[in-house]
Parts: sequence; C-alpha cells; structure tokens
Amino acid sequence: MRTRGLLLALVVLALTAVPAQARDLPSPGAAGIGDRLFPGLGNGGYDVQHYNLDLRYATSAPSQPIDGTVTILARATQPLSRFDLDFAGQSVGGVTVDGARASWRRDGEELVVTPRRSLRRGELFAVRVSHFVAVPTEPGDDPSSTAFFIHADGSATAGQPNFEHFVYPSNDHPRDKATFTFRFDVPAGTTAVANGLQLGHWTRKGRTTWLYAERHPMATELTQLAVGNLRFSSPGRRPGVLLRDVLPPSLEAEILPRLAVGPAQIDWMQDRVGRYPFESMGSLVVRADLGFALETQTLSLLDTYWFEDQPVGLGDATLLHELSHMWFGDSVAPREWSDIWLNEGHASWYEFVYSEEKGFLADDTVNYPDENGYDTVEELMHAVYLHSDQWRHDSGPVARPVDADHLFDLQVYHGGALVLYALRQVVGARTFARIEREWVTRYRDRVAGTDDFIALASQVAHRDLRGFLGAWLYGTTTPPMPGHPDWKADPVQAAPAARTLTPARQRRR
Repeated sequence: MRTRGLLLALVVLALTAVPAQARDLPSPGAAGIGDRLFPGLGNGGYDVQHYNLDLRYATSAPSQPIDGTVTILARATQPLSRFDLDFAGQSVGGVTVDGARASWRRDGEELVVTPRRSLRRGELFAVRVSHFVAVPTEPGDDPSSTAFFIHADGSATAGQPNFEHFVYPSNDHPRDKATFTFRFDVPAGTTAVANGLQLGHWTRKGRTTWLYAERHPMATELTQLAVGNLRFSSPGRRPGVLLRDVLPPSLEAEILPRLAVGPAQIDWMQDRVGRYPFESMGSLVVRADLGFALETQTLSLLDTYWFEDQPVGLGDATLLHELSHMWFGDSVAPREWSDIWLNEGHASWYEFVYSEEKGFLADDTVNYPDENGYDTVEELMHAVYLHSDQWRHDSGPVARPVDADHLFDLQVYHGGALVLYALRQVVGARTFARIEREWVTRYRDRVAGTDDFIALASQVAHRDLRGFLGAWLYGTTTPPMPGHPDWKADPVQAAPAARTLTPARQRRR
C-alpha cells in the first residue's frame, strides 16, 4: 500500500509539473466574443487574419442573390475541437478546414464547424465556406434589412452594427479586424465596387471580373459590396489617396457637384488629426430611403436624402461626419459596442466644428425645444448639457448604453461630443489637439476602448484624468462643466422623454 501510494504521489507531481500549454486539451471556441450589448456576436478561440470573398451575381437584377465562397485565414488562440462563424444567410454548400472536409451545422445565426482534426493553439488555419447564399431585401423597418439591400440601380451592404453576417460567414465583431480581398463575377456592363483599392477588372464571355483589396485591417461591419448600374468619378487628387465617388449615371449631374467638397474636407481633417489613414476615399450614393449614412471603410454610403431639397450645410456636414469616421471608428475600431461614443462622439464633434467654421451649424444640427438653431459649438453644447441628465436617465451613461436598442441615441452622438467639449475645457485647446492626434496615431489599424482613451488622455495631458473622464463617461448624472459654472441640466422627467431631439434622419452610423 505504501508503494502504490508513493507511485500515485509521484504521478500527481509529474502531471502538475507539466507546463500548462502541454496540458491544453482541445475545446470548443466560445459562441460570442464577450460583448456586453451583443453577447452572441462574434466568436472566441481564434483571430481572423484575412478574408477572401469570391462573389457571383448571376444576373444584373438588383434583387440578385449572392452565390459566394469565403476563405478565412485565422490563428487559433486556444486548442480548438470546433469553432463558430457568424452567419444568418440563406444557405451553405460546404465547409473545409485546411483543405479537408469539415462537419458543420447551423444553429440560429451560428455556423458551427468541426474540423477533421483539432487545431493547436497558435496554429494558422484556413476555413473555406463554399456556395453560401445571401438574398438582398428592400430597406425596411427591420434594421437587418439594410445588411444587404436593394436600391433603384443595384444592391449594396450596410451591416452596422451586427448584421454583416447576414451577408457572408465571418467573425462579425469589430474587435476582430482583418484584411480583405474581393472578387466579383458579374454580367458584363455591371459595375462592382468594394472597400480599398481596385486591382483590376476584365470581361470575358459576357462576364466581368472585378478585383479589390483592403490591406488595412477592417471590421466586418464596415464591408461594402455594391453591384449595379454605377459609374466612377474622381472629385480631384490628393497625395497618396485615390479619390473616387460612385453613383448611378442618373444622379451624376445633380450630386457630383455636391461631392466636390471631398478633397478639401480631407485637408481639413488632416490639419486637425493627421494623415488620412487609408489609400482611397470617396462616397457611394444610392437611390434608396435608408434613413442613415454609413462610414463603410474608404467608401462612405449615403442615400439621396442628404442632397435633395436639403440645405447645403446638411449634406456637407454629413460628408464630413462620415469622413471623420475613417480615423474614428474605422482605422481605430471600438473594442466593444459600448465604446461607440468613440466613433460617434468624435464624428459629431468634428462635424460641429466644421459646420461652425463654414457658417452652417444651424442648418446641420437639430433645434432643441424652444430653440431656433445655434451659431456656435458652445451654444450647441449648452443646449446638449440642458438635456444631458435626461439622456443619462433614458439611454444610460455615454460609454455605457443601457442596451443595444439605445446604441444610436443622441446620448452617443451629441452626448459624446459634449464629453470631448468638457475635456477640451479642462486641458485646453492645444493639449486636446495633441490627445486627438495621438489617439489616431497610436491605435491606427487597431482596436481600442474607452479606458484606453482615458489612459492616453491622462498621459498626453500629464495629469490623472481618470476621475474627471470617468464621471463624464460612466456617471449617471452630468458633472459640472469646466468654465461654465452657470450651466445646469434640466430636471429628469420620471417617464422617459419623447425622442423629439433626434437629428434630421438620425445618423445611426
């Protein structure tokens, strides 16, 4: 008995001495990346490096489905016996992992993949999903209807925040950015456009192939896949940036002159936050009723609302808002969706400053009750401050929306801009400008969250701003505004206030 006990003890000691990695056993990757607002979105267990999308549109009809194949290069972050992809499209033809046929099943909006052999931690692997089918829809009340939507001249995509997996299998969360290549196979005479740079196109036997590449890491929700009766136009030149706008021919005479402001807006933003972070930029304008504009990476999506029978200020400010997202939201992506104020608060801030400089702030922004518009950013921020406690009550703190339904409330847009105004008040204009430049430089092509912003602001300002910014971003009541001791927030109504304060066609993007 003593011998057997001694041997058992030695075995236990030997096992506990084995390094943890050697003891790792394959296990399933988590279904969900850990986002507070979208717990089922994204997936754990791997890190996508690259997507290669091969897309076929059989006809030129706007309602034409995609018959696609996606090859995903990823690195396992744990030993994997199986893993999930996000996918809510119509169907899947088959799945391989490293060229070997894999088992798969659909589970709601998840595609559950079991490779023939388990994957080791740190191993690069390629998963190929062939003949997936996605069907476009008319834009409607259901937000997912704009993931892959029909417009008068073709189809396009708008997957923010959690709908891109309705179009193609992916790890559909901005925390897992990756590079992309796109290959479109369309009928001759049909134009296809995607993010990044065009590598070429050619026609053979009545079919045209278009190739694009986005070499900067991109969140899936920023993908643009537009096909239809479209033409390219350049509003001008800027060193190192290919400028291209994409419109149906029927809109060119009316809208191309309105897009000519693009090069000057790039200069304006570069003067304030530094080098444009990508190699191409432009706008895709469609004849549809979307209700929003969206910063799809390198090619902002807008519908005709922003230009037809609207003051010039509204259209120009919207273009600037989406352009500023190329730095704030695209190049620097939010770690989780609660951090969306880093996207929308910054885009709103630069939109307001630009509108004030150009003299059309009153045309761009909403009129709050009993107000007649604002000539200065300070006047607008005072109006936002008046409503700020009510918004915190209804929507949650700026950096902690109460739920996904409040993700695109004014609290994120105007409330986020108010936080930046408060920061500028306390650190001064020059230090604020340094914080902004350092933010988009340090985290270029990366992912960052609210606490990263607080830490960086403290470092650049050479003072501890954790308490100050923590109160502004996470507090349930609005702190006093530096420099404006007379500003007071209106009392909170017991019942949620009616949402009458949304901007014209609220930019949910």
